[in-house]
Amino acid sequence: MLVMLPLPSLRGEEVSKFTVATYNLENYLDVPAPGRLPKPAEARAKIREGLLALKPDVLAVQEIGRPSALLELRASLKADGLDFPYWEHVSGFDTNIFVGVLSRFPIVARRPHTNENFLQQGRRFQVSRGFAEVDIRVNDHYTFTLITAHLKSRRAVEYGDEAELREQEALLLRQKIEARLAANPDANLVVLGDFNDTKDTKPVRTVIGQGRTRLVDARPAEQNGDDALPPNPRWDPRNVTWTHFYGKEDSYERIDYLLVSPGMAREWDKSATRILKLPNWGVGSDHRPIIAGFAATDR
Repeated sequence: MLVMLPLPSLRGEEVSKFTVATYNLENYLDVPAPGRLPKPAEARAKIREGLLALKPDVLAVQEIGRPSALLELRASLKADGLDFPYWEHVSGFDTNIFVGVLSRFPIVARRPHTNENFLQQGRRFQVSRGFAEVDIRVNDHYTFTLITAHLKSRRAVEYGDEAELREQEALLLRQKIEARLAANPDANLVVLGDFNDTKDTKPVRTVIGQGRTRLVDARPAEQNGDDALPPNPRWDPRNVTWTHFYGKEDSYERIDYLLVSPGMAREWDKSATRILKLPNWGVGSDHRPIIAGFAATDR
């Protein structure tokens, strides 16, 4: 479904650069749901503290509750001085947690993917959280497409193999990416969110793709002074990039991603790309937010 919206004028506001962030909010609910409680005030305050430190222009969120929860977060941030006039909330098969977008800039088109499904071993499955796809107009000459997703968790389920289900969701997400880049190979596209897997796994490799439409991994890291080259040139640097803590395994992994198309990678500002380092970050969520910067002009 495509929803085109009026194009408000941005004259009088010269935007030369902007930032995009993603954050899994860990059950940001405003009412109880099966197996989930409303987000405590202390946790909501810590999330706001982190977002106020980052000050993103566009924010994708995962594990947000119903629209009223997203609007509560939006209103709370506005009261603290971070205003997002434009928003999108997208549902899926899961009736408890969803994905959303908050934006400082106008959302000029919406393509919510709420009923994606696939066939796996003779059974029909639906993508749990859906995909939010929006076009965002930064200024009078720069627009980009944002797609955010929250792929199947690694929690074991009785109805199928969680890794295979996640891979099928990733294949559907990749179809959206291919469709966008087939229409315009130079399209400005950012794909971000919680993919629930590490980089060298089938789901993440599927989303990244290969060849001319391969997405560029922004790979935000802590800005703590690390600048050493990796011992193996084929590997990423040994800097701190983990985004998620799993208490059962006492493990820290990067499972949240911010990927950009080849066209948008030309505007990517590595110096404005980082992962938030915040004391007591885990009070807010079991994930840490990541952010990337861009020039607001096609290069």
